[in-house]
Amino acid sequence: MNCLQSWPEPIVRVQSLSESGINVIPERYVKRPSDRPMLNSAPTQAAVNIPVIDLKDLSTDEATLARIGSACREWGFFQVVNHGVSHDLIKRTREAWREFFHLPLDVKQAYSNSPSTYEGYGSRLGVVKGATLDWSDYYFLHLLPLPGRDQAKWPAEPPSCRDLTEDYGNALTKLCGTLMKVLSLNLGLEEGILQKSLGGEEVGACLRVNFYPRCPQPDLTLGLSSHSDPGGLTILLPDDDVPGLQVLKDEKWVTVKPIPNAFIVNIGDQIQVLSNANYKSVEHRVIVNPIKERVSLAFFYNPKGDLLIQPAPELVTEDQPALYPAMTYDEYRRFIRTKGPCGKAQVESLKSTR
Repeated sequence: MNCLQSWPEPIVRVQSLSESGINVIPERYVKRPSDRPMLNSAPTQAAVNIPVIDLKDLSTDEATLARIGSACREWGFFQVVNHGVSHDLIKRTREAWREFFHLPLDVKQAYSNSPSTYEGYGSRLGVVKGATLDWSDYYFLHLLPLPGRDQAKWPAEPPSCRDLTEDYGNALTKLCGTLMKVLSLNLGLEEGILQKSLGGEEVGACLRVNFYPRCPQPDLTLGLSSHSDPGGLTILLPDDDVPGLQVLKDEKWVTVKPIPNAFIVNIGDQIQVLSNANYKSVEHRVIVNPIKERVSLAFFYNPKGDLLIQPAPELVTEDQPALYPAMTYDEYRRFIRTKGPCGKAQVESLKSTR
């Protein structure tokens, strides 16, 4: 239990709270009125969704490349179909992780994480004492680079989980490599520039499996507070049956309507920096449901930790100077690991005022 004791306050599993039958959520989970979701308050949003892009003809169709470029500039988010990842692998991986979260608590507690790496079974982000918490549990795993992978922190139950997670991670690493080429080309760069800037073959990757239990007062809390992703590129496998992701567009929250077997792709802060803000990471958050639990898998494709990240030289001119100073990803992510989700406070604080 040493990992649990390394947090500033006792860790409470949100799933246990939900299953206890409470009708009122603890004060620690109640958001400020300005941060609470406005459930059922925007019926006009029913016709709004993030762009959906078919990757079937990606290698030969310039229009598909253009649609991805437009989505990166206008939304920072898009869904992809015909992405090449096996639907069977998607389904089996998600269900294996759902099964993990329904194992006995003592089995899960053996994998409890600490704030030093976050790897393992967790229930909070950030170490600020007294912070308002999110209504979710999660499991965080390091995938790449391989020398940093610790199989002892991968769940042994259910028995299929480790192999499925490895296969899933390999498939999404390949998909990210393909998308990075497209993002480079749409910036007018050689196709390998962004991948090289993230570390080439030494790129980092990790997986966070999110478990959002049923919540008796979903209008008072969030499954995950508003934030932009600190890394390079995120590929989210949402829950097909329970919408929850909301994206900030034109100062309004848009609830993403997931398409079965599609992935949701979003730009992270490091790609915003590398693109000199031609692409922008976007604030997003997660709402919770009073009736149904929700499981999602977020795959983060990140820079090599000790590599300096700064605007690509090809995108810096006298008229468009570099907007961000050079900083390693290890330095950058300390902010969210300390403070927890804080909108876009970190990346915006770095922007030059020139």
